[in-house]
Amino acid sequence: AIRQMIRIALERHNYEIIEVGNVAQARVAIADSLPDLLLIDWMLPDQPGPDLIKQLRSEERTRSVPIIMLTARAEENDMIKGLEAGADDYIYKPLSLKNLHARIKALLRRVETQAQTDNDAQKSVLKSGKIELDTHSLQLSIDGHFIHLGITEFRLLEFLMGHADRVYSRAQLLDAIWGQNSFIEERTVDVHILRLRKALKAHDADKVIKTIRGAGYLFVKEAYQVE
Repeated sequence: AIRQMIRIALERHNYEIIEVGNVAQARVAIADSLPDLLLIDWMLPDQPGPDLIKQLRSEERTRSVPIIMLTARAEENDMIKGLEAGADDYIYKPLSLKNLHARIKALLRRVETQAQTDNDAQKSVLKSGKIELDTHSLQLSIDGHFIHLGITEFRLLEFLMGHADRVYSRAQLLDAIWGQNSFIEERTVDVHILRLRKALKAHDADKVIKTIRGAGYLFVKEAYQVE
């Protein structure tokens, strides 16, 4: 009933919706046509939603597809678990269809902005020591090794690198990455920073993202230089 309600509401906004009831059906649908965005419920009949998201994030074809998790679990730890699994946003039930539509528009707009080619070639690659961030190809390399980042983590790193050695609060990062009209909680920034650090730590580069207690985060330009 909830799926049908969501489908009908979104179709009124001219979205093309593919509705499935379990992971097996979702796999078939995704294999047939890669969606622009996925809405995934936590409670699925054949597999927990966070587990499916982890699998999708581990696969090349689906790792960058925007994902919104829908759930009746309103505890902060559950939200963190969903975001850490790879969800880009997390919406509690009972649903507000207006809120859901606004978040879908905001996430798709963010993805579209991220995918647009930067016309200024000099700004297409941000460098700091062994770290290179190519904003054209959306690739991060550290000491010659390519590192996968989700869209949100890439945007965070791009913004912080582009404004190195300057502290930004969670609210400022929300405005910069998600947009001023977003409905995202500030705690979400912490989760995506954690995921960004985890990706960087694999190459001992996590210290470039520094937490300033009570103030926010900054990219430390001198923290990972060529030896």
